[in-house]
Amino acid sequence: MKEIEELFLPDDVHYAETHEWARDEDDAVVVGVNDYAQDQLGDIVFVELPEIGDTFEKGEEFGTLESVKAVSEINMPVTGKITAINEALLDEPELINQEPYNSGWMVEIEPDDPDEINTLMTSSEYMEMLKGAE
Repeated sequence: MKEIEELFLPDDVHYAETHEWARDEDDAVVVGVNDYAQDQLGDIVFVELPEIGDTFEKGEEFGTLESVKAVSEINMPVTGKITAINEALLDEPELINQEPYNSGWMVEIEPDDPDEINTLMTSSEYMEMLKGAE
């Protein structure tokens, strides 16, 4: 397991307390789990994702990750409608471990309120939260 200082927490994404990330991409928000979450879970072996068109409230469970250690729920960092899922994860869930912010993204959503993403933490705020939990 990585030390907190070793985590990769890019500045171009926002972070939820439940360890998901959200990246604003024009009119869409791309969502995944961050480096801390994938590191804590260990080798991810199965991903369950929602259907395109499903809608979720902020904080609502939208899928699950199964690792060699545990099954964990994934929560929606902002309210919106699913417009795309990363189908590559269905065959290669390990992409989340390899590149959580790129090929390991999970869903793309159309946010109900594009400004809601700004209620999430910055990378430095998220790092401070993790350090406080040690």
